[in-house]
Amino acid sequence: MEKGAMSDQRIVLGRHGEDLAAEHLAGLGMSILGRNWRCARGEIDLIAQDVIVEVRSRSAGSGLGSPEESIGFAKRRRMRLLAERYLLDSGWMGSIRIDVVTLIIGADGLAMRLTHYPNALSS
Repeated sequence: MEKGAMSDQRIVLGRHGEDLAAEHLAGLGMSILGRNWRCARGEIDLIAQDVIVEVRSRSAGSGLGSPEESIGFAKRRRMRLLAERYLLDSGWMGSIRIDVVTLIIGADGLAMRLTHYPNALSS
């Protein structure tokens, strides 16, 4: 498969995962305030009230490992830096937490597994 086609598939899967995660958060009563906020350090997938959310999606049977495995030390550090930058740029004065939502998405586009980790980067 061509590299460009693979990247396009990853983008589509990622956006679909973000849509499913946003629906999940809305179901918990959270209002989505922003999506795909960007700065020079990277991107925040979802912003909901006092929560920044990182979404990690995998296709079922992709062989890439679990979405949780894709969040290593460097990614966690980047997420913290992005949260700090967002707080500064937005003028947010309250507290904020970082949640992670992971999904395994079936060929039918439905979430076979959705796991929400509130306050995932504490400690």
